[in-house]
Amino acid sequence: MGREDQIEEREVLDSIFPDEITDISETSYRVTIALDALEYEGDETEQPVICLEVSYPEDYPDVGPNLTISSPPNAVKHARLDVQEDRDLLMESLQPTIEENLGMPMIFTLVSALKESAEQLMIERADAIQAEKDQVAAEREEEENRKFHGTPVTVESFLEWSAKFKKEQEEEELRAREEKESEDKKKKPTKEEKKLTGRQLWERGLAKGDYDEEDDDALPPVEKLKVAA
Repeated sequence: MGREDQIEEREVLDSIFPDEITDISETSYRVTIALDALEYEGDETEQPVICLEVSYPEDYPDVGPNLTISSPPNAVKHARLDVQEDRDLLMESLQPTIEENLGMPMIFTLVSALKESAEQLMIERADAIQAEKDQVAAEREEEENRKFHGTPVTVESFLEWSAKFKKEQEEEELRAREEKESEDKKKKPTKEEKKLTGRQLWERGLAKGDYDEEDDDALPPVEKLKVAA
């Protein structure tokens, strides 16, 4: 095996990828791979395209080919695939295929494996995004249901509510009692008020009716007594 096998494989690939393969040199070429990405709601990006650049070592296919993964010039970055960031991950996914096919032409198999790996990566990321959206929607729905149905009552929550309610009732009764006692004190005359004179009551606004200053210390009228001769 050697150069003849490489030329023969290149001719076969040209018949499989007539529009996707471009020669770089006598021993290297580039295969453009259009990925079939699932479309999701709100996803307006174009279907992604990646390139696999192949270079034959002298001993290929007894040794693996030299591979480079890149994006086409001016390619629009896809929401679920970034070739620059994902290159190492995609290259790693090709290693088992290379090892399994040593001694045989393997470029077509590698192109198929790369396409499958990239598409699977996009599916996993799309599923993760969708799962996150579903989680947010479920939490929002749960919150709305909680507002509608209220919080379920448990033994602990009922006892807590009951203790709080009793405390509020006791505080309200105490406040009402204190207010009543305060009002009663304002209305009930004190001992000092009972001993006040009519003049003092009048000055303090506690007297009722008309006040005659001459009657302040007046004594009951006494009739003149007749003395017998």
